[in-house]
Amino acid sequence: MSKIAVVYWSGTGNTEEMAKLVAEGVKSVGAEASMLTAGEFSADLADTYNAIAFGCPSMGVEVLEESEFQPMWDSVLPKLKGKKIVLFGSYGWGDGEWMRNWEEACGKSGISLACDYVICNDAPDDGAKEACRALGKALV
Repeated sequence: MSKIAVVYWSGTGNTEEMAKLVAEGVKSVGAEASMLTAGEFSADLADTYNAIAFGCPSMGVEVLEESEFQPMWDSVLPKLKGKKIVLFGSYGWGDGEWMRNWEEACGKSGISLACDYVICNDAPDDGAKEACRALGKALV
């Protein structure tokens, strides 16, 4: 059975809700999903999962959360080549620049994403909910 990690940071609960939906998608196709906050995940854990979904909202001037998520991301980045990886997150302003930058940084690091990222403005609507579930399925 595939073991999938859903790793996220959430300030308002919107990205956490997205993480739960990604985990639902994983479970709906028979894989095991573990939800972990950025503070709970580490480079050592990355090796124990077949695939990983990373979720982080847009912060500040369209960047990843800097005190917890970014340091975790930087530490696990070398372990991600060859793994199925997807990205998701919510935003309250802007147009998704943080996610495009994150996706580009993945490519420059040699990480191929399993499918397109999912973003939503504030809480996920019905379309974003279904896209999050599909993201989870894409990891299996």
